[in-house]
Amino acid sequence: MEEYQVTLKIAAYLLGYPNDEWRENFSEYRAAIDEIKTPQIKNALTDLFNYVEKLGAKDYETLYVRSFDFSQNTNLYLTTHDRTDFGKQAQELHEYKSLFLENGFDLNNELPDYLPAILELAATVPAQNAKKILDAAKSKIELLRDRFIEAKLAHAFLLDAVLIQAENLNSEVKN
Repeated sequence: MEEYQVTLKIAAYLLGYPNDEWRENFSEYRAAIDEIKTPQIKNALTDLFNYVEKLGAKDYETLYVRSFDFSQNTNLYLTTHDRTDFGKQAQELHEYKSLFLENGFDLNNELPDYLPAILELAATVPAQNAKKILDAAKSKIELLRDRFIEAKLAHAFLLDAVLIQAENLNSEVKN
């Protein structure tokens, strides 16, 4: 598996809801960090796993719900953060849906602007397609990263890792 795929799979996992299955897979995803060679990415992911582990299951779940489910500013749906025009939001949702369909996937139980789903999609496709997906979401991920920083969420470092990986893909993949 290529580094971008490992990074994006781990990022999607870490942004997923911390239920029983999530906790069961914690060690497996943490071990996958060993496949990452880029020091900044490796350190950011390691630090976030350490942070989650230090908080403990119950406190992390509380933080997750408060940060991503109950906060309009830091939720994981990319089209909601600069929403001023519902027509524009509908168009953006359609564009995200098209990214899934173009790559042979469909989302039945989730909106197509859900960041973990977008990261998972980018992790499962060839580098050229992953670059296109991340480029389409980049400005929204940057905005969300800024919101995470304002909210003092450690997950800002996770989005740094995603954005670094997106830049690496841009360098590796020529249009």
